[in-house]
Amino acid sequence: QVQLVESGGGLVQSGGSLRLSCAASGRTISSYVISWFRQPPGKEREFVGGISRSGGTTRYADSVKGRFTVSRDNAKNSVYLQMNSLKPEDTAVYYCAAAFYYFNSDPASYNSWGQGTQVTVSS
Repeated sequence: QVQLVESGGGLVQSGGSLRLSCAASGRTISSYVISWFRQPPGKEREFVGGISRSGGTTRYADSVKGRFTVSRDNAKNSVYLQMNSLKPEDTAVYYCAAAFYYFNSDPASYNSWGQGTQVTVSS
């Protein structure tokens, strides 16, 4: 099973940008669909965006479409989440997750999860 570690979170002002990284070990990341989820304080975990194994297909939640971009570098065994025009409502713990079979927004489809990284957007 692949192990995932997120990094790049932090505190940023509204309108700012952050780039999260998801580094894989144990297995090659090119075998997996990788998606980002987030869990705001007191709320359920929600799908943010994801990328297919080849990188040819990406999907996003409506709330982040046009502001966030998921990309991958299989040679570096990493996936990234570029977040622009951040809003206070983007404040959450962000997780990357790997799925071997299906590319969808259901957390139950993902077998491996990172420990999460905190993103806080101040107004």
